Amino acid sequence: MDPFEDTLRRLREAFGAGRTRPAEFRAAQLRGLGRFLQDNTQLLQDALAQDLHKVGSPRVGKIVMTAATKHLTPVTLELGGKNPCYVDDDCDPQTVANRVAWFRYFNAGQTCVAPDYVLCSPETRERLLPALRDAIARFYGDDPRGSPDLGRIVSQKHFQRLRALLGCGRVAIGGQSDESQRYIAPTVLVDVEETEPVMQEEIFGPILPIMTVQSLDEAVDFITRREKPLALYAFSNSSQVIEEVLARTSSGGFCGNDGFMHMTLPSLPFGGVGRCPGPVPAVPSEPH
Repeated sequence: MDPFEDTLRRLREAFGAGRTRPAEFRAAQLRGLGRFLQDNTQLLQDALAQDLHKVGSPRVGKIVMTAATKHLTPVTLELGGKNPCYVDDDCDPQTVANRVAWFRYFNAGQTCVAPDYVLCSPETRERLLPALRDAIARFYGDDPRGSPDLGRIVSQKHFQRLRALLGCGRVAIGGQSDESQRYIAPTVLVDVEETEPVMQEEIFGPILPIMTVQSLDEAVDFITRREKPLALYAFSNSSQVIEEVLARTSSGGFCGNDGFMHMTLPSLPFGGVGRCPGPVPAVPSEPH
């Protein structure tokens, strides 16, 4: 998520909790926050810490949880994952493309609840591709590199990781990159194998694989064979299809025919299930 939003939304409820250690590669943003927040690597060893909240990768989440056990400090982990987006055959392709392109490429794809891949039939994929191309041009122009609305990759390390993922499957849209700017164009990949790296890790960048399935049952099986996602999205003109996806899957958050909306409601808890333990409490509720 955006580094300011990620940090400051926690302070609304817990400013008095004290210190935090933000990610080291957010230097520009951290300089702006530095007068308020201390960068303290000893936080995990501090017996006075009453609660720890970690946003990031499962690897670092394990480190945080292991360290917190020394003092039995409660931990809430908001860990990234591969968020599915199912698109039914009856959808209007341009409407879906506009919404998917917006919340996939927002912040250059560097949001933990962005859709990590699309699941749809081969026929729907062929309708979605030109619609996604139009949506990307509408949002970022014919040359997204010059768009003031498309961000850059947060660090050189992550740029190199993402550029390597461009070699997976076949590039249907985008695929351009510029190391000097840490720029990666809004990209759509097709003909991707499940075993390729882009389908084995959270992408966290402006790359969207489209995986084809033959039925809703196959899509649900594809989703449930993997780690429970932080967010899950389903698009259909049938409320029964939306409800079926909701009932047959498990995820931290769920949206039908839209994206990010569950993030905008402060009355709802936000968090994950499975390897991401427990939501951030807001009202008595359970994650999906």
